[in-house]
Amino acid sequence: MGFAVGGNEEEVKSEPNVVPLCDVLLVLLIIFMVVTPLVQKGFDLRLPTALNTIQMPDNPDVVLSIRRDGSLYINQDQATMETLQTMLEEAFMTVGEKKLYVKADQDLEYGLIVDVIQVVKEAGIEIVGIITEVKTETVD
Repeated sequence: MGFAVGGNEEEVKSEPNVVPLCDVLLVLLIIFMVVTPLVQKGFDLRLPTALNTIQMPDNPDVVLSIRRDGSLYINQDQATMETLQTMLEEAFMTVGEKKLYVKADQDLEYGLIVDVIQVVKEAGIEIVGIITEVKTETVD
């Protein structure tokens, strides 16, 4: 609030000071600009490589991620072997095409993958795609 000096009449000016608000907004903008690229979608996996791959859709409906330690994730939700079938059935209730994409760490035990595929088949999912990195051919 400010007062006008001079003259006989005192006039009150009531104007909000927006400079601090602008400073705060600029700082928040900078923080979001820095943090947004750091947020990654998915989990930290070392995918196996393959020469013959096809293009995966940009936004698959359901992705099952299996980390090196054997932890399971359906999209972003953590699952266990006991809850996997139920969670897959719930995930595919709203999806038209029952197509599951699997991202598994390349150092994962083969037996665990077989167990997971068995549960996937029991959940009624017939089409399973495996996500890999594209292997570049090396010339010897």
